[in-house]
Amino acid sequence: MDTPQPIILTITHHDPSGSAGIAADTETAVSLGCHAASAVSAISVGNTGELLGVAPMDDSLLVEQTRTVLEDMPVAAIKIGYLGSVENVRALHSVLRDYPDIPVVIDPDATLADKESVLAPPLWSAMASLLLPHATMVCPNRREARAMAVEADVLDAMAQELLEGGCRYLLLTGVPCKQQLQNRLYDVRGLIREFHWERLPPAAYGVCGTLATAIACHIAHGLTIIEAVSRSQQYTWSAIRDSRRLGMGRPIPNRLFWCER
Repeated sequence: MDTPQPIILTITHHDPSGSAGIAADTETAVSLGCHAASAVSAISVGNTGELLGVAPMDDSLLVEQTRTVLEDMPVAAIKIGYLGSVENVRALHSVLRDYPDIPVVIDPDATLADKESVLAPPLWSAMASLLLPHATMVCPNRREARAMAVEADVLDAMAQELLEGGCRYLLLTGVPCKQQLQNRLYDVRGLIREFHWERLPPAAYGVCGTLATAIACHIAHGLTIIEAVSRSQQYTWSAIRDSRRLGMGRPIPNRLFWCER
């Protein structure tokens, strides 16, 4: 009998274009040999060119979606993306408390269509206080780390503040480094490893979510954190390199690049 595919549960928004959100996470999971169960946290309105609006899912419905899956399937890892409201953060916190043994990977984002949203500060605060303590891995970029680590002023201090909030590992992404981009992996002891990647223009939409989902998939397959982070970055870089312009806006990462050669 064949070994069943590992199951991940992705909790994020629905993006109509498939650039990001549930569709992108599902594609990533399939590409990496996992089955993706999903819970929709918000519905966005947009395409490859722009995001026009977003409506959070009702918090009780989000709880029902996640608990229905978790009570039925042997979920090996959970990936959390955009949640859309403080109420959804609180609701998900109530679920995660009941499943402390499932690894959780968070791609933090408190803004989606409106980068200056007045909802963002309370969302950042709620995620930092309620979700980070349940996280195996958090994958913020510089802007997201700065928004959650309000007491720190340099990148290493931001990482340390977030780790002190309870997460086990933190991958800080997109740090400029000469002609490359640098990703930094930390644990509570400090910086573990630096990864350097060639810049690949143009920037594709849905990259951060793809990386976090890939890490969740590799953890579900039983890889160590360093192995999962290393392989997921290579996978994401390759998907960006083979991005396709399917609409009139930004290109979409080709998450199935390996089967089209």
